[in-house]
Amino acid sequence: MIDKNGFLIGCATALITLSLSAMGQRQMEYLDRGLIALPDEKGGVFLSWRLLGDEPADTGFDLYRIYEEEPAVKMNTSHLIQSTTFIDRKVDLSRNPRYFVRTGTQDQSKSVVVWENSFLEISLQTPEGYRPNDASAGDLTGDGRYELVVHMTGKSRDNSQDGFTDPPILHAYTLDGTLLWEINLGINIREGAHYTQFIVYDLDGDGVAEVSCKTADGSRDGLGTVIGDGSKDWRNQAGKILDGPEYLTVFSGNTGQALSTVAYIPDRGDLCGWGGEGGNAGNDCNGNRVDRFLAGVGYLDGKKPSLLMARGYYGRSVIAAWDFDGETLRSRWVFDSEGRENPFSGQGNHSLSVNDVDGDGRDEMVYGAMVVEDDGSGRYSTGLRHGDALHVSRFHPDYPDQVVWGIHENETNESGFGVALFNARTGGILWGAEEGRDVGRGLAADIDPRHEGAEFWWNGSGGLYNFKGEEIGKKPGSINFALWWDGDLLRELLDKNRIDKWDYEAERLCNLLTATGCAANNGSKATPALSADLFGDWREEVVFRTEDNQSLRIYTSREATSYRFPTLMHNPQYRLGIAWQNVGYNQPPHTDFYLGEGMEAPKWPKIAIVKKSK
Repeated sequence: MIDKNGFLIGCATALITLSLSAMGQRQMEYLDRGLIALPDEKGGVFLSWRLLGDEPADTGFDLYRIYEEEPAVKMNTSHLIQSTTFIDRKVDLSRNPRYFVRTGTQDQSKSVVVWENSFLEISLQTPEGYRPNDASAGDLTGDGRYELVVHMTGKSRDNSQDGFTDPPILHAYTLDGTLLWEINLGINIREGAHYTQFIVYDLDGDGVAEVSCKTADGSRDGLGTVIGDGSKDWRNQAGKILDGPEYLTVFSGNTGQALSTVAYIPDRGDLCGWGGEGGNAGNDCNGNRVDRFLAGVGYLDGKKPSLLMARGYYGRSVIAAWDFDGETLRSRWVFDSEGRENPFSGQGNHSLSVNDVDGDGRDEMVYGAMVVEDDGSGRYSTGLRHGDALHVSRFHPDYPDQVVWGIHENETNESGFGVALFNARTGGILWGAEEGRDVGRGLAADIDPRHEGAEFWWNGSGGLYNFKGEEIGKKPGSINFALWWDGDLLRELLDKNRIDKWDYEAERLCNLLTATGCAANNGSKATPALSADLFGDWREEVVFRTEDNQSLRIYTSREATSYRFPTLMHNPQYRLGIAWQNVGYNQPPHTDFYLGEGMEAPKWPKIAIVKKSK
């Protein structure tokens, strides 16, 4: 168990020592201290910074305040080892203070100014007729700070709909609002939630993230160079793109330059060959099921990341793994569930999750109701078929494996659970409900400390359930995203532009934040641009677009916490969750350890920090 300071009771051993294993080290991005300073509601300044994933738990910090033309003043009398938050109550804000943090006499951070508001606003250069949609984070410059890649969307269409769309556009911004580049994917890439999946990650281990996505004739990189034949228009009279070459491109995160372009795997093949057992068990030949795409990143050898690009989930599902060496994309393996009698047919979701489900240090793909091994072979299928929502984590402190909380579309009223909790390693179903129903949404999070482990709920009948599948009370009306926001170990709930806490005694939601002037994305899905641990301590930030579509706002908690963990972005599973969060129907990230009431100190895998060479 851990005490209120996040330490293992009776043991001062460093967290990183607990994480050592026989497996190799995973490449992990270098991050700076991530220090932020915000005005609090009582006239002071709230400060928050990172403990890194390769640092001991008892690393001591010193905080300094600087007024102009005066020497720095240390604010703490002894090293700060209980938390990575601090409130400066003695500050004179009229003197424009700056702050920096250091570990003893080493590793001094850059100084930071106090934010003007309780949020950080990033001005955008939104193209006319477009709006900012999903975003992803990556270090595009190699300085240890995150930049944001923003999917700008204009007129879009669902795969089932005819009609022309606007070309998808990607923008990259620093946190001070500098536009680094624009990538226009062109008229031969259709705009929609199921088409344009983009991945931001350091694939070649050079300390700078790349951006990867599907491209086509006429796509234009950040330097203005056209991919393929820019004169081609492959759209048919219905506005769909069912002919012409399909490409996969890796772009430089720094400049947007296309670094490597290869043929997309798999190609369309038989347009009628992508139906099957999932969802409503139907099929089509009009470009609906064939053009359902997913994407992710996985450490398939336990050391270096591989790009995962996928097509199909209602019936045939194909996952292609790629390795990038800084110059060339190379195919690693291809998984294909082709064939209606194939037990892996029709088991995919509108999103995927990448997890080391068997604890061997290498990642598997939880592709809805099935799992694909790190070598590209099928591990198991539950047979529960296609679904919408998916959550994978250690959802109980004493359960030895990760589990999957799956939400399934059982539209044909056939036998089979509409919601199920199953073992991520074996596929064994622990419990399920909603037999023969199409369940659209469900969430798993620890929101009630009176019951061990996470709680589970969905938008069907019933209330709130514990890990054993027992109904324990009324469920929250918020069934969208979860995030760690306030100072305790319970998770809060995010929906639309609101963050709420579940009052488990009164069984009602209590609002912690309403982002006035901000809007959610993706229609009824009502998701943020991004929710991730972008800076500060281990808790999560949330990024919204403003209602006028001209800015992004990043909100962070200003409440001190006595718990101290390394940044969640140095937890491999959580970091990969941020990479795939924008894919399909956006889902919140989860850690590979149980983070909640009654938790033990997290056992983090060995990581090898990769820093950009000068």
